[in-house]
Amino acid sequence: MKTDNDQKTGNTDKTDYNETVDVTLGNRTVQVPKGGIYDTYHMKTDLDAMLKDERVTSVDFFKALEKREVMSPIGPTMTPNYYYRTWTARLVMTAPVSAIKTRLPEGLDPLEMLPGIGLVSLMFFRYDVCDIDKYSEAAVAILVRPPRHGGLNGVDLIAGLKNEDMYVHVLSLPVTTEIAQVRGHDGYGFPKWVTEINFNVDKDKTTAVIMNDSGGIDIKLTAGTPTQKHFKSGENVSTLHSITKLDEVWNETLSQINVMSLGKKVMPSDVRLRLGKGRVSSDLRSLKVGKILQFEVSENSQVALHMPQPISVRKV
Repeated sequence: MKTDNDQKTGNTDKTDYNETVDVTLGNRTVQVPKGGIYDTYHMKTDLDAMLKDERVTSVDFFKALEKREVMSPIGPTMTPNYYYRTWTARLVMTAPVSAIKTRLPEGLDPLEMLPGIGLVSLMFFRYDVCDIDKYSEAAVAILVRPPRHGGLNGVDLIAGLKNEDMYVHVLSLPVTTEIAQVRGHDGYGFPKWVTEINFNVDKDKTTAVIMNDSGGIDIKLTAGTPTQKHFKSGENVSTLHSITKLDEVWNETLSQINVMSLGKKVMPSDVRLRLGKGRVSSDLRSLKVGKILQFEVSENSQVALHMPQPISVRKV
């Protein structure tokens, strides 16, 4: 396995992103980079070929998984979708349950840290190497209790704050490419649209900007990058369960996350979050977000994103 030092600056991506080909997803046609990962493999990606990219430190995590073909709203597709090199940042903020409940569909319950106080995450992702070619996205997500829950809220709270096993309902999920929007919206039921997102991390500073439809600022984040702790592949694997409705049916989408570096700050004092005008900032304002409890950054993670599965949210 390569180490982080082996590939910090290496970029063997020779794809010409200005030259594209058309691909069909369900009843939609989108453009993808000609000769890129999706055009070459159509989700049946060669793991050994991915390892040749200097940004990818290991593919052992994916070798333990198995892809299979399934039918979906976007036609036949392979699942899971693999993300080989991912950068992430996550803010966890408080919000009044009264505001959260105005945005949660009936059947889902907010995760409460204290009576009347829920939790909201603002997340940023940059996928440098993945099955559907590189892109960035951001998300506003409400932390919720697991569907059909009956256990203690405290257990769910600890798992959610530690980002080990988190359940969320996503309100907004802007992305930077057409294929990511169509797959995410039509195939998974996520509220995705295409916009400009600039998300960058270096050893000192983390910055992110989401643009609105008019070319102005929707969200701007500036923060010091937490010191990274490094893990071997498979040593620190977490799960994210996204609860959505697809064709009026409740679905759960599982993401398995192989975290190979992570830094955290609790009650950070150097995070600057600016809410501008746009869909993401409107979502955060509607939730009346308050104190930033935690800020975390990963400079090297991998994700296996599974296709959604129908579930029941009825309590037992």
